[in-house]
Amino acid sequence: MKYVIFGGAGGVGSALARKLVERGEQVFLVGRSEDKLTALSNEIGAGYAVADVTDPEGVQTALASLDGEIAGLAYAVGTIGLKPLQRVTREDMIQAYDVNVVGAVSAIQAVRDKLVEGGGIVLFSSVAAQRGFNNHLAVAGAKGALEAICRTLAAELAPKARVNAIAMSLTDTPLAKELTANEKIREGVARAHPLRRLGRPEEVAALASHLLSGDAAWTTGAVFNLDGGRGNLA
Repeated sequence: MKYVIFGGAGGVGSALARKLVERGEQVFLVGRSEDKLTALSNEIGAGYAVADVTDPEGVQTALASLDGEIAGLAYAVGTIGLKPLQRVTREDMIQAYDVNVVGAVSAIQAVRDKLVEGGGIVLFSSVAAQRGFNNHLAVAGAKGALEAICRTLAAELAPKARVNAIAMSLTDTPLAKELTANEKIREGVARAHPLRRLGRPEEVAALASHLLSGDAAWTTGAVFNLDGGRGNLA
C-alpha cells in the first residue's frame, strides 16, 4: 500500500515523504515540478506523477495507473498571496480557492475508491483561517473553506476514511520565502509567536504522519493547531 502526497516536492510534502519512508512506507508523489519530483524520487525511492491540482482531469490521469490500495492521502498544497483589501482581485480569490479547496476535493475524489478501510486523509490549513490578520483575505477565506471541507468529508466518508486538517502558522518552506527572506520581517513574525520562532517542515510532517497512521484510528473531523501558540495564545 502507498501514501499519496500532493505537493510532494514542496517543503512540508517532501518532509512528510521522508518521514513516511523512514518508517517503512511506500510513497507516491504528485506535483508540478518534474525536476524536483525526480530528485526527491531518486533520494527516497518514491514513485511520482506530474500534475497541476487545478486540472481535475490531470489529477485523475496522474493516479489512474497507481496499482493497489492507497493507505492515505496528504494534500500539502497551498498559497500565500498576501494583499490588502483594496488590491485583492477576483482572480486572486478564485485562484486561492481553486488551489486550496477545489484541488483538495479533486485529489480526494481521485483516491477515494482506492483508499483502504480506515485510510487517512490530511489537509493543511492556516492559523489565518482562525485569527484575523491583515492582508490575508484570499488565503484566510480559502483555508476557512478548507476546514469546512475537512469536517464535511469526515462525516461523508466515515467510517471508510478519516479526514483531519493541520492549521499551520508561518513555516520555513519555499512557499514562505517571500516573507522569510527579509530578516527583519522574519524576526518580527517569529516574535508574534509565543514560542518565538517559525515552524519547521519536519514538525508538521511528524503530526501529519501520525494522523495518517493507525495510531490516529479514532481521530476524524479535527483541525489541529500547529502554530507555535499563535492561534490561541498570541
